[in-house]
Amino acid sequence: MIVVTGGAGFIGSNVVATLNRRGRDDILLVEDFADGRKCANLADCVIADFLDWRQCLARLEAGGELPGTIERVIHLGACSDTTEWNGQLVMESNFRFSRALFEYATARRIPFVYASSAAVYGSGQTFAETPANERPLNMYGYSKLVFDQFVRTRLPTLASTVVGLRYFNVYGPREQHKGRMASVAWHFQRQLVDTGRVRLFGASHGCAAGEQRRDFVHVDDVVDVTLHCAELDAGLSGIYNCGTGQAETFNQVARSVIAACGHGDIEYIDFPADLLHAYQAYTEADLTALRSTGYTTRFRDVARGVGEYVSWLAS
Repeated sequence: MIVVTGGAGFIGSNVVATLNRRGRDDILLVEDFADGRKCANLADCVIADFLDWRQCLARLEAGGELPGTIERVIHLGACSDTTEWNGQLVMESNFRFSRALFEYATARRIPFVYASSAAVYGSGQTFAETPANERPLNMYGYSKLVFDQFVRTRLPTLASTVVGLRYFNVYGPREQHKGRMASVAWHFQRQLVDTGRVRLFGASHGCAAGEQRRDFVHVDDVVDVTLHCAELDAGLSGIYNCGTGQAETFNQVARSVIAACGHGDIEYIDFPADLLHAYQAYTEADLTALRSTGYTTRFRDVARGVGEYVSWLAS
């Protein structure tokens, strides 16, 4: 049995779908279905069992067992809203639940892969996985950093694989339920369909209009890295970036969406004042550590990845 938490979410549902394609349907789905619209992400998938995440947390903290024989845990469930400032809510989901799963998995020597985030780097300009580079700007990034710090204290004594993946700006199929937290590629395509133009932030953070740069990574590449890390030996446990290693501009994303749709214009709007001090205007994954695990596959660039995504949305 493979545990996938957040398995109806964006990355999680793509992990479940990929496992199915690889012949695995013995999946224990752990999810929060308070928003039942996420079920659409799994309409074409097969799972073996289900637990609500809070029931799962209560079971683990009471010393109980998860159903079935667990082969590995892929922990992607989280409160991922970067504008959420309710620290109690965020820490329960992103730290307390993560710690309970970590303790369960490591006590039984079950490989454990979890979602960290590039949000831990904040407004920094260097994106290697070291504490000197970590200065989160929001509660979401802080919660991910605190769990990374917890894991670091345990790495020297681990007898089984534990990998944290710092996902950068992920886009691709099965993210429609995220609404305002969906990728800019999704928003740009919807804007183009609705209005014939794409809206980008104007100049900010020393960047010209639309020239803010992020490391945009296709979800299929993210899933491939995640499943690669779930197979690593314990000696390669650690925290790794998961991005393309190449920052590209929002203008490039917009132009790729327009090219894939065959029409459209770009409109620039004023940068929101309330985001000025909690916004990453530049990210670019340092892939040195990830490559050292033996992952050599080339990542999609924006032109290819966004083109594939827009075609999927159109279909």
